[in-house]
Amino acid sequence: MRQQTFQKALSRMTEAGFRLFFVASLLFAGLTALYNPWLCLAELILIFVLYLYFQTGINRRRKEVMAYLDHMTSGVDVASRRTMISSPMPIVIFRPDTDDIIWSNERFLHLTGDPDHLFETKLSALVPSFQAQWLLDGETLSPELVPVGESLYLVFGNLVCTGGEDEFLATTYWVDVTPYAQAAERFETTRPVLGIVQVDNYEDLGRGLEESERSTIRAEINRRLTEWLEPSQGMLCRYDRDHYLLLVEAGQFQKFCRRKFSVLDEVRQVQSPNGVAATLSVGFGRNGESPKQLYQFASLALDMALSRGGDQVVVRDGAEFSFFGGRSKEIERRTKVKSRVVASAFSELLASTDQVIVMGHKYPDLDVLGAVAGVCAIARKMGVSIRAVRAPSPYPAEEQTKQLSLLPEYQGVFVPPDEVIHLARLNSIVVVVDTNRPEQTQVPELLTSGARIVVIDHHRRAASYIEKPALSFHDPYASSASELVTELVQYILDTGDLKRAEAEAMLAGIVLDTKGFTARTGSRTFETAAFLRKSGADTAQVNKFFQNDLRDTVTKFQIIQGASTYHGTMAIALTDRPVGRAIAGQAADELLNIAGVEASFVLFPEAGQAYLSARSNSNVNVQVISEMLGGGGNAATAGAQFPGKTPTEVLPMLQETIDTYFDDEV
Repeated sequence: MRQQTFQKALSRMTEAGFRLFFVASLLFAGLTALYNPWLCLAELILIFVLYLYFQTGINRRRKEVMAYLDHMTSGVDVASRRTMISSPMPIVIFRPDTDDIIWSNERFLHLTGDPDHLFETKLSALVPSFQAQWLLDGETLSPELVPVGESLYLVFGNLVCTGGEDEFLATTYWVDVTPYAQAAERFETTRPVLGIVQVDNYEDLGRGLEESERSTIRAEINRRLTEWLEPSQGMLCRYDRDHYLLLVEAGQFQKFCRRKFSVLDEVRQVQSPNGVAATLSVGFGRNGESPKQLYQFASLALDMALSRGGDQVVVRDGAEFSFFGGRSKEIERRTKVKSRVVASAFSELLASTDQVIVMGHKYPDLDVLGAVAGVCAIARKMGVSIRAVRAPSPYPAEEQTKQLSLLPEYQGVFVPPDEVIHLARLNSIVVVVDTNRPEQTQVPELLTSGARIVVIDHHRRAASYIEKPALSFHDPYASSASELVTELVQYILDTGDLKRAEAEAMLAGIVLDTKGFTARTGSRTFETAAFLRKSGADTAQVNKFFQNDLRDTVTKFQIIQGASTYHGTMAIALTDRPVGRAIAGQAADELLNIAGVEASFVLFPEAGQAYLSARSNSNVNVQVISEMLGGGGNAATAGAQFPGKTPTEVLPMLQETIDTYFDDEV
């Protein structure tokens, strides 16, 4: 009896709306008989055929649903099956492969606004935003909330095989979570975001001015910051002469991100009477677990912005960094005080150890070799054992490394990576030069060996960097790592302690990164070069380090010959033959000598992947472009690598990235 009642209830749901259709059709045929009996007969035959067709479909669907429910509720009494039909939760059964609805309860019909339950309706027609792929992937919970009208639903579901190997029916249960979703959205949009603002060049703005003029500049900066923040109803508080603290809700903060933090451009319009434009560095912290952690995030973000050259915004969101701005040309802001302090701290560290291990980035160039030579000279002066990582052949500075290894002081200094790992001890000091990214070091395992870490680098800091070193000498305004190490050498070594070959290696590193003192040079660059010259460096010998053989020279000019311009001022060259990083970099440098070219890009293959070498001699920041492609560097020299891709495949990616770079400037 209960089984019959259950089947009757199921019948009412599968036949909903069709009986009324046939009754109306019969009445219409009866009216037709008054005027044309033959037409009436034809209509009756058509109605009978349609009835048979619909009844067959209904019976088939009823059997499918019954078989499915029997499978789902095997061993459960009829009352439980009845509960499924009259469930207060919307339920729909459909074929995930064709999207055809087999059955749904009344609540789902009212949910979709289709109480008549159209025959053979597809679920996507009723709920366009619903995707069934997660069910086919074996998941039981939809990855995203499904909007239906003005409501949001969390959908649970499962698949059941109904016959053949690929014949499935899906049952989904729809839970209205609109109030909870709205509460979650309010929570997210009202979470606090903390920012620390620093005026980069506060001292330069006020140098040589009267106090009244300084006050006018401060007031103008305050006004522009306040006007920028006012629409967001945020809080701005100056807690030092050149530092501000600001607090804003996450929803308003997203608007700042979409506008690329226009405050950078607005404040840059403030100029002192001597023509110096004000610039800001801003660090934001968000999604911290406490106000204290928010402040820590903001402080780290500000440090990141300053280490990348300033005039930009850095956002620390949990463990992720986002960068905005930072495209203006870097201005030297260096003093000898920092170098002297770092030299003193470095000497104290070396005095507390009996072993130093020095390494640079993968495929070390002349700048790495110069910095390594300087660190070796300092360690020798302090009486500390020194080991340097020797890169696998080939690499750009291989020949010069061999020449340096011939010196008596360098016997046994260069060791292969697999040996140096076993040398590290807790008391050791690992010095990393010319990179601050752990994944780019020659032996990343040394960073987790327990040894104390020292970082000496001039590249702008990227999202991944060596955290918590014992000592960091990081200066993005320096021309090269060799320049930074030379400054330490001046304070630690005595006259005559530096070998001629070491001085030449360090000078070669500076010449390489400054392109022969034509790019990224400051007054300190020439001071360090003069010191190295006094220490015995022969410029003629240094020049020989950069000589190529005839084959490499021809290869370089073949790359240049195949170059083309993009965006009018971008030169892009592509080669499908391995040419080596040094030759590709030289080709990129040569392209900058072409009139009208502001930045150059060379794509080339090596070791089964594509590489990019980028150069700039203008306001085009190639580091920003390279970072969009997963690389890094500095504003004038940068690069990237693309595992598993060819230069031809990377070319459209590079062009799209350049388009994005210039679109963001508009």
